[in-house]
Order: sequence, then structure tokens, then C-alpha cells
Amino acid sequence: MTNSLVMIKKDCSALILVAGNSSRMGSPKFLLKMPDGASFLESLAHQYAGFGCTEIVVVLSKEGLQLIKDKPQHLPSQIQIVINTHIEFGRFYSIKKGLKQLSTESVFIHNIDNPYANKNVLEQIYKAKLEGEVIKPILNGKGGHPVLISKRVCELILNENNNDQNFKVFLNNFSTKKVEVKDETVLLNINTYDEYLEFYSREIKR
Repeated sequence: MTNSLVMIKKDCSALILVAGNSSRMGSPKFLLKMPDGASFLESLAHQYAGFGCTEIVVVLSKEGLQLIKDKPQHLPSQIQIVINTHIEFGRFYSIKKGLKQLSTESVFIHNIDNPYANKNVLEQIYKAKLEGEVIKPILNGKGGHPVLISKRVCELILNENNNDQNFKVFLNNFSTKKVEVKDETVLLNINTYDEYLEFYSREIKR
């Protein structure tokens, strides 16, 4: 598991989205294992803690919360759990629920289907935070994850009455800085069990 010892705290938070029903996977993505034995959720949370995020919020469904109670996770001390009781609204509503608990100047938005938040990538994105209201990593012209959003974007999300907004479309309303990175993990998107097996087989050989 990634070391979560932090020397310098940064004025940013991480919002990890876990409330989806993982229908194509057939089981909860956040409990999938990394090669080191940590779950996707444990690994992501410790990567963000190790980067220096002041606050880390995880948005879960009620079923996800029960699974965490049944299978306790080793999570950093700054973790806050938020329950989305209306997963039918989708990702935008989960983001709204999570943002209500955060107070930093910028927030990383991270989907659980990508278990990587590599420190070098986070640093590149964070350093560009004053160059746009939305900061996106790019690899070979393709947009990746996570995205970093400014406090103003957070406030406008919280004030949006349409809970079923498309998050990607919503972000088109803001100035965006694309940051070229050299890390293929920003494009990772694990949605099916076959994709997970392929990912695990590849990673365990590294």
C-alpha cells in the first residue's frame, strides 16, 4: 500500500466517487484488489493522502457503506464518508454530495474505476491550478483522470438545481487547462471483470 505519510499539506482535496452500482463489473469496484493486496479504495485514498490533500471525501451508496462495515478498509485519518441515497441521479449528484463537505481552494475528482493517482501526475496538475478553472491531464491528445476543479466551479456545482447534469458537459462552461503528462495510467478505465483481469495480469508483471 502506498505510504500516506505527508510532509506538506496542500490546499486541495480529493473526492473519490464510489456510489455507482458497478453493473458491468458484477461486484463493487472499490473492493477490487491491487497487486499489493490493497483495495482500489484503499490505494486511491492513500495516494491522495501521500500527495498532501487536506481533505479526502469518499461518496458511497448505502450498500457500499454496508460492505465497508463488513470488510473494514485501512483508510487515512482524514477520510470522510458521504452517502448518496439517490444513485439514480448519477455522478453529478454524487459530486454535489461530496463537495458539501470540502473547503479547500481546489478539488480532485476521481472515479473509482481508475485506481491510480500517481504523485507526479497530481503534482503536474496541481502546479497548473492557476491556469484554468478546470485542469485536465492529457496523454497523446486524449483526456484523462483525475480532473482538478477550482473553488468557483465547486460553488456553481453546489448551486446547480439539475441533479442529473452531465458532469463533463457542465465543465465545458469553464476555462480549461490541458496538462500533457507521460503517464498512461491517466487513461485507465476498468469497467468489466475482463478488463480488471487484464489490468491485474499486466500490473503484477511489473
